[in-house]
Amino acid sequence: ELIRNLIVMRNERQFAIDALLQEQKSLHGKLRLSAEGIVTLIQQHIASPNSSRLPVLVVAAAYTIMGGYVDEKVLPLKAHNAADKQTGALGDVEITLSNDQQIVTSYEMKHKRVTTNDIDAALQKLAASLHTVDNYIFITTDIIDREVSDYASTLYDRVGVEFVVLDCIGFLRHFLHLFHRLRIEFLDTYQQLVLDEPTSAVNQPLKTTFLALRNAAELALPEDQTTSQNDEIDMD
Repeated sequence: ELIRNLIVMRNERQFAIDALLQEQKSLHGKLRLSAEGIVTLIQQHIASPNSSRLPVLVVAAAYTIMGGYVDEKVLPLKAHNAADKQTGALGDVEITLSNDQQIVTSYEMKHKRVTTNDIDAALQKLAASLHTVDNYIFITTDIIDREVSDYASTLYDRVGVEFVVLDCIGFLRHFLHLFHRLRIEFLDTYQQLVLDEPTSAVNQPLKTTFLALRNAAELALPEDQTTSQNDEIDMD
């Protein structure tokens, strides 16, 4: 009986997702959210409860999309509940050159303020690692203290690695405007990453919330809006 109930619950969750995806399918290719519309959508999603994994997926989706244009790629994401000491990872998202496995940029996500202690801990990880990175970037969903950003800026001269603390939404906004014609591709990639994550990292309400938010945002667009000519330009 317990197994039967678990199967029923699983099927109900999948039915809810399938229904939202079917609704989305009727709009796909006809309506295009603006870059700022996508920023608002992601911002609302990240503001949901238990969303600490989402900034990781934002950065991973961005590099998945632009990797072919900057000759860099994102390494496979580690499990949400796996400690860096256990996996040997330098951060939550690791970026390499397309033709190499050498980590050139490491991202560490914080669903809180970044402190100087966080930066010192990252320095210790780098000192014990076989990898030498060019950039170590903290992405936070909280405010950035001037003291912390000033401290990070002093480290390049000391250790040869550039540290910086960035706002998650600011990072996303800059990316979407820089790669404006790829914004829907980014949104689709982010959505797929959200849906593919195990429920221990992104729970069912977070998955359905994103689909519902996106559908509502696209339904709110003017009915006569169609894919613009600029969105059809081949980035190659």
